Amino acid sequence: MSASHLFSEADRKRIEEAVQEAESRTSGEIVPVIVASSGSYPSALWKAALLGVIPGLLVHEWLVLGPSNWGMSAWSVQITPLTMIVGALLFAAAARSISELQRMLVPSSRMIESVHARAQQAFLENEVFRTRERTGILILVSLFEHRVEVLGDSMINEKLDSNDWADVVTDIIGGIKSGEPTSGLVSAIERCGRLLEKAGVARRVDDQDELPNAPQIH
Repeated sequence: MSASHLFSEADRKRIEEAVQEAESRTSGEIVPVIVASSGSYPSALWKAALLGVIPGLLVHEWLVLGPSNWGMSAWSVQITPLTMIVGALLFAAAARSISELQRMLVPSSRMIESVHARAQQAFLENEVFRTRERTGILILVSLFEHRVEVLGDSMINEKLDSNDWADVVTDIIGGIKSGEPTSGLVSAIERCGRLLEKAGVARRVDDQDELPNAPQIH
């Protein structure tokens, strides 16, 4: 599964231009990263399989008893494991294919941990720390978990705290919910630029573009 299908070349260009515009007014370096999922959740498939055993048993009872209600026979005993296995496999396959179902079976705390770990990984992978004044900002959008995380480097964290990013997160989530993920990201990036200006992360005369502006989409 990949997030690439959500963003056309024109969408990617819009996001890149928004980053360039925001960075033209401050020394901040904004790195947008979009991932399909921040982790794998095999426990969700096991939970779905266990749930599938129940309808498997119900199907078995219907096949055995039916309208005549004559009770168990030798062949019915033999098919009991089969109906249970089929039910488990069908539910596990459904959980794998339907993200909404799988997400219901994953604890929120587990998804929060996964997204935070993925944000830290992306921060290192994209070398957001490699700016002259430690003014890098990572915006991670994790689609499966329906979560957004913003990580700032040391200079950014001196000027802004985690609460300052709340509206940035809201912009992105609102855009995704309305079917306009690109517009949501663009609005969030523009807001980042305004936040940095207000916080005094000023652009220097000799500022250079230290990190790529194009969104990283996985």
